Amino acid sequence: MFTVEETIGVTEAAQIPQQRGEQLLDSAVRYAEERHWDVFPGTWLEAVEGRERCSCGAECAVPGAHAVKPDWSTQATGSGVGARRMWSKTPKASILLPTGRTFDAIEVSESAGVLALARMERMDLTLGPVTCTPDRRMFFFVLPGAAAKVPDLVRKLGWVPASIDLVTRGEGHYVAAPPTRIGGVGAVQWARRPTPANRWLPDAEELISALAYACGREAAEARGRAQ
Repeated sequence: MFTVEETIGVTEAAQIPQQRGEQLLDSAVRYAEERHWDVFPGTWLEAVEGRERCSCGAECAVPGAHAVKPDWSTQATGSGVGARRMWSKTPKASILLPTGRTFDAIEVSESAGVLALARMERMDLTLGPVTCTPDRRMFFFVLPGAAAKVPDLVRKLGWVPASIDLVTRGEGHYVAAPPTRIGGVGAVQWARRPTPANRWLPDAEELISALAYACGREAAEARGRAQ
């Protein structure tokens, strides 16, 4: 059965009304030191007239969890010392992880992701970390290079990539990491948290069959409802 696991250093992250700076700092440092992931600080949520709004001041697509500057990739660090210094300056900043470096991320809907996870567990596949966002998206961490080959892998399985809700994030993109809160509706959480057992990430080819099947099934059901 699918369960959202406990976030590193945070309990019941989605229920925390305010994003505490020390949790963000500690988590960012641990990602850099323990997983050797690059991290960089993004925007954050601020209370304005009784509402939580993005620190960027605009009506943005991902309030509280997007890059502050266009050159964000140059700000990312894999150093725990560097991460501590950055979050000490902006303690409420979201934690963003560049993809295409130490990992790529395959993004699917939460419903497809849950179905795929169940199938992967039955197949006894080795999984990497998996996040679940409050807007009901799931991100499966895989080895870098996935963005280049996933479309062809999907075609070989008989699916048209544009016809299913499956996106791969590689070089030039990033994902938000727990306990980052998005849009005032909840926090990013771990569906499968980082552990010593999943330090070595799977290749996209190992997971793509289950993910494409789940996304294809979801697309077929959506077409059926539309008829």
